[in-house]
Amino acid sequence: MWRAPEVFTLGHSPDPDDAFMFYAIAKNKIDLRGYRFEHRLEDIQTLNERALRGELHISAISIHAYAYIADKYALLPCGASMGDGYGPLVIRKKSGHADLRQCSIAIPGKMTSAFLALKLYLGDFEHVVVPFDQIFDAISNGEADAGLIIHEGQLTYAKSGFEKVVDLGEWWKRETNLPLPLGGNVIRKDIPPNVRRDLLEIVRESIAFGLKHRSEAVQHAMPYARDMNQQLADKFIGMYVNDFTRDYGETGRAAIRRFLGDANRAGYIDNLEKVEFVE
Repeated sequence: MWRAPEVFTLGHSPDPDDAFMFYAIAKNKIDLRGYRFEHRLEDIQTLNERALRGELHISAISIHAYAYIADKYALLPCGASMGDGYGPLVIRKKSGHADLRQCSIAIPGKMTSAFLALKLYLGDFEHVVVPFDQIFDAISNGEADAGLIIHEGQLTYAKSGFEKVVDLGEWWKRETNLPLPLGGNVIRKDIPPNVRRDLLEIVRESIAFGLKHRSEAVQHAMPYARDMNQQLADKFIGMYVNDFTRDYGETGRAAIRRFLGDANRAGYIDNLEKVEFVE
């Protein structure tokens, strides 16, 4: 018999878009319906690994990782991070290697959606796993020839002396006419349906509160905005907290099915029978 915990664990990245999204929960700006939450702030690769073990009640994950945790978690229909014509970038030093297939590419984790998207774009390639916030350094010190950039690096790479080789969200949009599904929020399936619905509504209301009270939510997110001023942080948040974040809608759901389906057909993930949403 399921026993309700005193506190629900809520995992998300220490990034401005996630901080913005969960601002209202963190600061009790909305009705939490008597539930209590413990925020676990960890990088996305760590959250993916914790989800494999079913450790957190609610967690941000990479959509790539969902293929491996669908037995334990269902996707919430809100909280998506989708790049609609933009997304993770492959960057290099200016006048660096021209052919990515001859490069060693620093990646932020093997379960990230960015890594899966790059495999769909490039095929198999030589790579080295580096924490996402150390990829610039890995290229600079010669550990890698190029880097796969997520989070704020998508906006700061040029001022750090690098150039873009490819925008994977732009490529995916051109190929499929769909947004590139990068991140989502999941909830454990062993939580009873009525409680899952309550928690879904709390997350949905938190996102809506942030969007309605944008300036204060952005201000809350600023401590997580590495190398970004408030204007740049606001731009980054706008890229990944948008209408798809309110609800995937049919387009967002189709994007996930296409992304994971293409990966399955290419042999990069095992067959995923069903993408399950909490409705």
